[in-house]
Amino acid sequence: MKKLADIGMIGLAVMGENLARNIESKGFTVAVFNRELERVDEFTAQYGDGNFIAAYSLEELVANLAKPRKVFMMIKAGSPVDETIDRLLPLLEKGDIIIDGGNSHFPDTIRRTAYVESKGLLYIGTGVSGGEEGALLGPSMMPGGSPDAWPHVKPIFQAICAVADGSPCCDWVGENGAGHFVKMVHNGIEYGDIQLICEAYHIMRDYLGLTDDEMHEVFESWRSSDLSSYLIDITADILAYKDEDGEPLVEKILDAAGQKGTGKWTAVAALDEGVPLTLIGEAVFARCLSAQKEERVEASKILGSEITRFVGTDEEKKAFINSISRALLASKVVSYAQGYMLMRAAAESYGWHLNYGGIALMWRGGCIIRSVFLGRIYDAYKADPELTNLLTTPYFRELMAGLIPDWRRVVGACVAAGLPTPAFSSALAYYDGYRCPRLPANLLQAQRDYFGAHTYERVDAPRGEFFHTNWTGRGGTTSAGTYNA
Repeated sequence: MKKLADIGMIGLAVMGENLARNIESKGFTVAVFNRELERVDEFTAQYGDGNFIAAYSLEELVANLAKPRKVFMMIKAGSPVDETIDRLLPLLEKGDIIIDGGNSHFPDTIRRTAYVESKGLLYIGTGVSGGEEGALLGPSMMPGGSPDAWPHVKPIFQAICAVADGSPCCDWVGENGAGHFVKMVHNGIEYGDIQLICEAYHIMRDYLGLTDDEMHEVFESWRSSDLSSYLIDITADILAYKDEDGEPLVEKILDAAGQKGTGKWTAVAALDEGVPLTLIGEAVFARCLSAQKEERVEASKILGSEITRFVGTDEEKKAFINSISRALLASKVVSYAQGYMLMRAAAESYGWHLNYGGIALMWRGGCIIRSVFLGRIYDAYKADPELTNLLTTPYFRELMAGLIPDWRRVVGACVAAGLPTPAFSSALAYYDGYRCPRLPANLLQAQRDYFGAHTYERVDAPRGEFFHTNWTGRGGTTSAGTYNA
């Protein structure tokens, strides 16, 4: 009897190749296909001794799959996904499952889920985090889509994922586009974490005057602190790496950042939901500003580029480095708090039933933002599943209160020195704004009403009752009813 594969993999670039190898290593049989057929030959030549079935067409791939057929696409996001779905649908049967493991935009996944389900099939859009190494050795996966598909793929997905404290870093996220939305927020938090670490590096290099070797030692010490994370680990490694001439390689890399769009998607989603995702937004804009390299160089000649250096003893410098670590931790808390606020708002908008503590568990291993920090988030949501904001929980409230003096010290010193810290600064501004019971938006509303008759609410009237004033003094104030014009 012909042996059939447990799952089919479309796309044998690095991520698809490593996921296929990972799945096969856990005892599953994998049928593999790639649009460029020579890549199938290369793959089978290298790994052909395993439980792989080479397919040279989509028809051959589908014919080699056990029912319900499970087809995993690891291909470029966008139109290639839609084109592949349309090619697969005539080949599959009711109850078969199409899986998209790329970085697709969540509205596309919402649309594709409805489309595939309308044809009688099931669809999954899953975030896959961890990069090339994670794909091979154990990623974090965030699947969402057709709930009926989950029992069929769960044994495979959970077998290949990273494990943290005995639990696989993969569980069902929610309906239609929920999985890709959570992965998008993960990437947005990743943008924020990276920017915060880069700002800490910038402060130590240009304000404190530390060498790369000295900064490497600092990041090494942070590996065993509350900042312990994958990104801290790799930063320590990067700062220690020397080029062929013995000089630090990182200082030879052009300071113009790239981006693939998931951070921007996160910021746009926050604007759509009305969530103040300030830190991640600043992280995206910081990359945009860095990309204006030539313009910045010319501006520095006109505007000057001087940064006032730190003045103090070695002990005072050590104390300031400790302040940087505490400011970094405080800002990181804000980044996660904002990310969770966005997920909560989107869940309400799209009717998703997200397990927020479970998401923290999925992020504890395998993914780029994995850190010891996530266990505290899980604890917070386990204690209160309806939690509005992480900052208000007992643990984080007390933690932030202790970090505030160092946080203000670092941001204030950088402002005075002329060194930009957009993520540190915006995180602090958000924290201060969130705890402020009376913001100046009363004046803002008055201005909007003055020039556009947009109305306003009053502190001495019930919420939802709106008023309009003739601000030139002729006509006075009138009630505008219970809607905002």
